[in-house]
Amino acid sequence: MFRNLDLPPGVTAPPTAATFVAFTEGPACDASGDVYFTDIVNNRILKLDAKTKRYETFREPSGRANGLLLDVQGRLLACEGNEFCPNDGNRRVTRTDMKTGAIEVLVDHWHGKRLNSPNDIAACSNGRLFFTDPCYYDRTTMELDHDSVFRIEPDGTVACVLSQPEIQRPNGIALSPDERTMYVVDSCPFADGNRKIWAFDLNDDGNLRNQRLVIDFAPGRGGDGMCVDSQGTLYIAAGVSRARHANETADVQPGVYVVRPDGKLLGCIPVFEDVITNCTWGGVDLRTLYITAGKTLYHVRVEVPGWVVHRK
Repeated sequence: MFRNLDLPPGVTAPPTAATFVAFTEGPACDASGDVYFTDIVNNRILKLDAKTKRYETFREPSGRANGLLLDVQGRLLACEGNEFCPNDGNRRVTRTDMKTGAIEVLVDHWHGKRLNSPNDIAACSNGRLFFTDPCYYDRTTMELDHDSVFRIEPDGTVACVLSQPEIQRPNGIALSPDERTMYVVDSCPFADGNRKIWAFDLNDDGNLRNQRLVIDFAPGRGGDGMCVDSQGTLYIAAGVSRARHANETADVQPGVYVVRPDGKLLGCIPVFEDVITNCTWGGVDLRTLYITAGKTLYHVRVEVPGWVVHRK
């Protein structure tokens, strides 16, 4: 009797968010089990201590950090973006030495113009990095005229490897365990915008070829962040319980969608909170999946271990 009820008299619409108390994103787990994750709206990076099970502030302000990742040497990579408050978004990619705390700026401009809003990052075992640079918050702040994927070489050289028209709005990014395939979330909130996961062959020279579709979430909310397990299966944070605008539907429930590289959907790990944003691997056996969604960091155990470059 308490399901599918009509709104009561005098209430014309369901409630919507008046403000955010947190917006978690970009989890990364180090070899000791500590989990780092971002709270974009409060401009900070948090750390869940593996021993005490309590969280603490790791860095504040964070430059509106979004996606995090540990590189092959265990250094913390951060995509410092431009969301929620563009005045204090650093719009750069940084690397933190976790032993000394020293922060190095890897890139903040492209051809003399500021980056849009670095969102997510992938790391190769040879030190090469790839990051996405969309703009979701305020496109009047853009100095570049494109939303792209960039490559950072170990010597610091930066190149644009993917842009329009091949992709509309790059978001999450991940590599296969053999580092021969790159997966990119293409999530565009415009009418008929892409809600797709693309796969590309990754050449030895760091360039991409052979673009192909893995899965299409349209017209629902598509993928945000993702990770890949040791067998190459994708875990994609996607969906929303209530459409946020006229250009999407609630057809894709919030959760982590488990998808084979050939596009076969194996199932969904439900997450009952909007908006689910990202996921990563942790635990001593890499069989704990950490998930950021709304104000919460979730975790769930799985059978197949994950894959992360710093524990390869």
